[in-house]
Amino acid sequence: MFTTRPEILGTFGVVATTHWLASATGMGILERGGNAFDAAVATGMVLQVAEPHLNGPAGDMPLIMHSAKTGETKVICGQGTAPAGATIAHYRGLGLEIVPGTGLLATCIPGAFDAWMLMLRDHGTMTLEEVFEAAIGYAENGVPLVPRIIETIETVEDLFRAEWPTSAAQWLPGGNKPVAGTLLANKTLAATWRRIIAEAKTASGDRTEQVEAARRIWAEGFIAEAIDGFSRNNEVLDASGGRHKGVLTGDDMAGWRATYEDPLTLDYHGHTVCKCGPWSQGPALLQNLALLDGMDVAAMDPLGADFVHAVVESMKLSYADREAWYGDPDFVDVPVADLLSREYADERRALIGDRASLDLRPGSPGGRTPKLSDFILEGRVVTPVVAGAGEPTVQRFNNDDDLPTSPDGSTRGDTCHIDIIDRWGNMVSATPSGGWLQSSPLIPELGFALGSRAQMFWLQEGLPASLAPGKRPRTTLTPSFVLRGGEAWMPFGTPGGDQQDQWQLIMLLRHLHHGLNLQECIDIPSFHSEHWPSSFYPRGSRPGVLVMEGRWSADVVSEMRRRGHEVEVGLDWSEGRLTAAKKENGLLKAAANPRGMQGYAVGR
Repeated sequence: MFTTRPEILGTFGVVATTHWLASATGMGILERGGNAFDAAVATGMVLQVAEPHLNGPAGDMPLIMHSAKTGETKVICGQGTAPAGATIAHYRGLGLEIVPGTGLLATCIPGAFDAWMLMLRDHGTMTLEEVFEAAIGYAENGVPLVPRIIETIETVEDLFRAEWPTSAAQWLPGGNKPVAGTLLANKTLAATWRRIIAEAKTASGDRTEQVEAARRIWAEGFIAEAIDGFSRNNEVLDASGGRHKGVLTGDDMAGWRATYEDPLTLDYHGHTVCKCGPWSQGPALLQNLALLDGMDVAAMDPLGADFVHAVVESMKLSYADREAWYGDPDFVDVPVADLLSREYADERRALIGDRASLDLRPGSPGGRTPKLSDFILEGRVVTPVVAGAGEPTVQRFNNDDDLPTSPDGSTRGDTCHIDIIDRWGNMVSATPSGGWLQSSPLIPELGFALGSRAQMFWLQEGLPASLAPGKRPRTTLTPSFVLRGGEAWMPFGTPGGDQQDQWQLIMLLRHLHHGLNLQECIDIPSFHSEHWPSSFYPRGSRPGVLVMEGRWSADVVSEMRRRGHEVEVGLDWSEGRLTAAKKENGLLKAAANPRGMQGYAVGR
């Protein structure tokens, strides 16, 4: 099969990310003797500068890591929780039906930084200065701007000029929109990172203690103080059209730390697939595998209508369960065992017919009664008043079939992803996101914005994803990891909001069942469904809609429409930003998405 690039092969180390500067940085750390955990942290810091429209220092970041030393595969949860003041009563008292997609009310406790530092402290070998060196250099001297950054700034340019002057000062330098291919620095962010390192070095001469000091400085020092003051003292125009102060405080910051968890797993055709818990959408991929395990996927043409129909219809069932059952298990009794059981999969699989379902059909695991938001049941729609809501990839379609072209200001899911394997067999799959340049106004003392993950909560009591202080939102961020024969085998993942576990599922099936190598799995035409409610403001759904890349054959598109799918044909290279790496037969392998001309895999 034709591919845009070779599958990378090596023995020393491989790094695959959504931006070439990050991939090069990670490989540089490996070349200097660092391990996969050091490389992942350095890579993550560079992504905050290279892809500021997709992630930032105050964002979120779940990861799955495997330690060759201990033999353990663990999740690190860098998904911050709702602040103490984030109550349904408070938001309802402001006249809101749903949490705005932008601004200070959409902010959870920033989780990415502490998650990176927790892994660096416990599993890394390098100092703070070493892992921050490249990112500080790019922030100080400038990073080359890719066209997508400019497109994102264009969607919020008027908002920045009229309402968010601190963001305008950074992203519209000299009052002008920056130009793709030129350098843009963030000297304030560089100074913030330098101050963290300097204060940590003052606290101790020991590497581990310095990293722990950096965690305290972030959560209890000048970072927390600046965030507290900005949230408390500014009324910010958000996607609802209103101006609101935030509820995030320094006390919230001080009371939260990233944590280790065991991954949820499912055995599938000799492989153990690992995902984050039901505070993420990750179990949906496992439910899909359980459903598809009863079908002969290997006999299906990976570019045929039977494959697309089977995958899409199974996804409709698992994502309906996501809406009815997933939430933070510290607050909600999520029936994970029942949802992943063979009996439940058999029962649900029987609902899949020859025609596309247009209904949202959550199941009743263990005999429980599902409950959906009234917002979904009543089909309510909120129109964003201010641009920038949602996740930040502008979706464009072909002009055939009377489909829309670029919808002004609207956004689709996207973020960043990292996969790394080092020579010792340590592995990391991480999906940093949030704190985008368009999520909320830039905090002038720090050089970055707060995140907007709280938009995934519902402002209705009694739901798994209802807003509550100290609760994790049901994030879309969902790295993946696969064991083969009990041995660590493949970290992989993608940006893409609600599409993340769709594209990852499609890639995994094609890799396991159809013999495609990693790069072939990434390059081959893909698809996604928009059938269920979006996790992002304004929480709309498009029942039956199936979006297929333009490279699909006209016959397959026609057949999908005949089966009742509402097919929209996208651009030829528009579905997914997957990256992957694996260790197999003494070789390390890696691949990255060519779409958007940013992602690269490197290795030797």
